[in-house]
Amino acid sequence: MHPPVLVIAGSDSGGGAGIQGDLKTITALGGHAATAITALTAQNTRGVAGIHEIDPAFIAQQIAVVLEDIGAAAIKTGMLHSPAVIETVCSSLTRLAPDTPLVADPVMVAQSGDSLLQADAVDALKTHLLPMASVLTPNVPEAEHLLGGHLGGPDDLEDAARRLLALGPRAVLLKGGHLQGDPVRDVLVTAEGSEVFESPRVATKNNHGTGCALASAVATGLAQGRDLKSAVVRARHFVWQALATSEPLGSGSGPLNHAHAIPPYDEAG
Repeated sequence: MHPPVLVIAGSDSGGGAGIQGDLKTITALGGHAATAITALTAQNTRGVAGIHEIDPAFIAQQIAVVLEDIGAAAIKTGMLHSPAVIETVCSSLTRLAPDTPLVADPVMVAQSGDSLLQADAVDALKTHLLPMASVLTPNVPEAEHLLGGHLGGPDDLEDAARRLLALGPRAVLLKGGHLQGDPVRDVLVTAEGSEVFESPRVATKNNHGTGCALASAVATGLAQGRDLKSAVVRARHFVWQALATSEPLGSGSGPLNHAHAIPPYDEAG
């Protein structure tokens, strides 16, 4: 059985992040990915050339038809670029899936540095989305935006994660990959305590879509009945392997190798 995971996020035409990266990750880990697309981006490894917003009413319709028929064992949100989109998504989930685990990736800036969140949407994220999240998965720049401060180094991660937890999510997985140093440190904080995870840094520029993949991998684990720690451990290992086995595509930040866990298809059996 491949449990359904509903992804509510933007499309990446380059195939590395967003809906495309989520689909690949969930499929590789044994889930069934359904989607509600919030925006279309014209994007490659060098950056975001354009964003086409989807009407919030149509986003709500996508969510409703999936949940009313297929359902979802877990939900993952990614690029929710405006207050109207955030409010629409949260209203839909409150009505149709109030008890479904929600992994919220607060996507704000693309790997290229291009903004994916309108300036007036941070308050909407904090007011509407964060209190609904089973797990919040920010990177360091996103945590700084949400907290309004600067994280100086890995030793700041746990305190920052606890302050994010105070904003309402039931757990925070704060990713330290943007900080200098080796190994890379991530911190998981809940009301029960905290845990630190470390991995050797992979020397590659093919890191486009790491945050999307990690959040989708966690959501897939929760959908499959794993506890949060087990879902996080597998998700981090999946992303590390996807970085370590990536191949250069394009002239900028290339995508992960989401397919590393899938054996090549052989029609001869």
